[in-house]
Amino acid sequence: MSLHFEDGSPFARGSCRYEYRPASEREDTPRIIIPVQIEGVATRAIMDTGGVYLVCDPAIGEFLALDAAESLGTDRLGIRGKSYPGNLYRLLLGLMASEGGELQVEVTAFVPVLETGDEWVLPSFLGLQGCLERLRFAVDPAQDAFYFGPA
Repeated sequence: MSLHFEDGSPFARGSCRYEYRPASEREDTPRIIIPVQIEGVATRAIMDTGGVYLVCDPAIGEFLALDAAESLGTDRLGIRGKSYPGNLYRLLLGLMASEGGELQVEVTAFVPVLETGDEWVLPSFLGLQGCLERLRFAVDPAQDAFYFGPA
């Protein structure tokens, strides 16, 4: 890694390779997809600098046995043209390094509450507000590299 500030201190603690492809078979637009861990559960998440929170796949929230009574509160987000109610939690996001060291950061996570019969077909998302803003990051499209470090 060669990212440094003018004083020589490192900009990033680690980096990982990202995928640049559509998030699903239903899409044509490529997205930056990063390998992450949410409370230790390995998954992939789409980088969404226009979004808010870590939008967590409800299946991960269910696996983690998140209790709505222990949430920080509720919110409603418009995601891909649909409005979802959900609960907010503080969760540990792990960025896994293929070079350098990994980074663990506590972020605000939104876990959608699905209505009966609804199916979540979307990935998790790394939004800027409440999530990516809690770390330093850079993207190198020439190398498909995502650099990260503590804020």
